[in-house]
This record gives sequence, structure tokens and C-alpha cells, in this order.
Amino acid sequence: MKFDVSSTVLLNRLQSISRVIATKNTLPILDSFLFRLEGERLIIIASDMETRLETVAEVMNAEGSGVFAISAKILLEPLKKLPEQPLTFDINDDNLEIFIYFMNGKYNFVGQNGDTYPQQRSLSEDAMTITMESQTLLNSISRTLFATADDELRPVMNGIYFDIQAEGITFVASDGHKLVRLRNRTVKAEGRASFILPKKPAYLLKTLLTKSSDPVTVRFDENNACVKTEHFEMVCRLIEGRYPNYGSAIPEDNPNEVTIERIPLTRVLERVVVFSNQASNLIKLQLMNDLIVVSAQDIDFSTSAEEKIVCQYGGTNFSIGFKATFLIEMLDNINAGEVVIKLADPSRACVIVPVENAEDEELLMLLMPMVLND
Repeated sequence: MKFDVSSTVLLNRLQSISRVIATKNTLPILDSFLFRLEGERLIIIASDMETRLETVAEVMNAEGSGVFAISAKILLEPLKKLPEQPLTFDINDDNLEIFIYFMNGKYNFVGQNGDTYPQQRSLSEDAMTITMESQTLLNSISRTLFATADDELRPVMNGIYFDIQAEGITFVASDGHKLVRLRNRTVKAEGRASFILPKKPAYLLKTLLTKSSDPVTVRFDENNACVKTEHFEMVCRLIEGRYPNYGSAIPEDNPNEVTIERIPLTRVLERVVVFSNQASNLIKLQLMNDLIVVSAQDIDFSTSAEEKIVCQYGGTNFSIGFKATFLIEMLDNINAGEVVIKLADPSRACVIVPVENAEDEELLMLLMPMVLND
């Protein structure tokens, strides 16, 4: 086999899928990229057994066809240091000795037999398909991923729940302390279905979709999902199990409503949390007429802070505690200028929604309070 390829094109393709390769693999060949030469197309694959990423690079002057594997470390590190130039790959089909020729030199090493690379899992014939804009999927993953759990006892909480209905799709993530529900009415489906996307494939998609403007096709069955765009294809194993009834966790009647500018509130929280106990990050919000007093203290180090911020509020005066890092994270994942914080009392969950949602979108976040020491 022989072919020419741009060093920049090859590096971009390799880097886009290299994040799927695990630091410790059960099979040594999974430390490598799998290459399949088919005419003027070089198909490149990376996998960790659970998730498989595939992309394509256009090549020139191709001779022969076949499959071979190259260690990711051997290939990636030198390519990162090479300036843009054509590379010539010359692979001996008999012993898989590989030469890479370029402007000022050559590399020589032995590849691996690609036939030992794990095969792609196939989806069942009754797999369901949905299509959406890449930015829709990226936005939905980005704004829910932070709320997923790391819970070995409840693995269903360790991913993003896709609740698909005829009128749209709802993305849900929760770790038991916080919950995000994002409804999108632009994505239509033939019927009711659902699946739980694991955290690692979600992070990979978040990276891959950043520069994409192509439509995304998501095809899935009970066990696996295939996400495909013009430039890459990802097949991953889904999390098995039944996702909790997230609707029952969302309070319907929180009569005390605070309307406040999102960024000024975030900045106050970021300043005050510095003075909180590092283990708990507990901050206190004192609600009063058109005013919130944000305070924190660390008794062990005799530090404290207090700031006031104006808002629109005419409800009952009371104090409530939150983990500041959670609250800041939620506010950072809302795009609106103003938010409404809906509360009932210091012991029940608060609901945070934007004053104005994006078109065909409805975002809701829920945060459980913390017990105040006083």
C-alpha cells in the first residue's frame, strides 16, 4: 500500500478522534489508530471498546488497499511538530513495515495487523433514527453535561437522558442535588423513545461538534447509538436501565419568585464563595424586599464576606443556603440576561429558569438547598 496525505489534514483527523483512546486498554491494539485504505479515502478509527470514532481523510496517489494499525503515540507526537507538508506512506503488505517520507526526512517502524482490531457493533434492524442540527445537539449536551453524576451505585445517573416524543426532545441530567431539563421542539420523531448517553461519548461529541455546522443523524436501539455527521461517525454503548421519573422531582408550586440579572449575581457569588468553608462551599442568601444579601463564612479560619444585590422580589423574607459552586455552574449555563429563581422555603428545592428562552426551547434547572448552620 502507498498513498500521499497532507500532514495538517492527517493531524486534524487524528486529534479529533484520539480522545476516545483510553490511557489503559484491555487490548494492546486499542492503543493504536486503525487505518483502512479504500481508493482515495483513508478511513481512520479509534476505540476504547465502549465507544468507537471513525473519520475520513482524502489521500492522493493511492496504490493498493488494506487495513493496518499504528500506535497513536508514535504517530501523533511527531506530527504535532511537523509544519504543513505532504507525507508519503509506504506500507509493506507482507510484514507491515511502514515508511513515512516527508520533505526533510523519513520515519520507519512496524505497524500492527488491523484484522485483530475489534469489530464495530451493529444496530438492530428496528433501530430508531432522529435528525437535528449539530449546534442543537452541541447546545443541549453542553448545558446538561455538568449536572450528570459519578455514581457507581446508580449508573443511569451518569449520563444524559434523551426523552424523545413526537412534539420534541427533552434532554435531562441530574446527580440528585441538581437537575437540568432542556426541551427542544425543533427535533421531531416518529414516536416515543428514550436512551441514556454516557458521559464520555457526551464529552467527545461536545468537542467534535464545536466546529461542525452539518446536520447530525442519531440512530439507536436498546444497547447502542450511532451519531453521524459529514466528517465523523461515533458508535457507543448506551447506559442500560430505567431513568428516574424526573418530572416528579420538579416542584410545581414555588410561590416566592426572584427576578435578577444573571451575570451580576454570578460575580457576587464568585467573590463571596472565596470566604466560605472550602469543604462545603456553603453560601447564604437572605431574601428581602427587592434585595438579596449574599454571605459566607469559614469559622475555622475566621473569614467572612457579605454583599448586597438588588433584585425584583416581593415574597416572604427568609434565608436559604446553597452550595455556591453548583449555583454558579447553573447560572453559567443559562444564556439569558435575567433569571427567575422560584423558591418555597429553606428546605425545598429551588427552580431556576431564564426570563426569556431561546426560540423553540425551554430550559429549567433545579437545585437542592443546604442546611444553614444558624
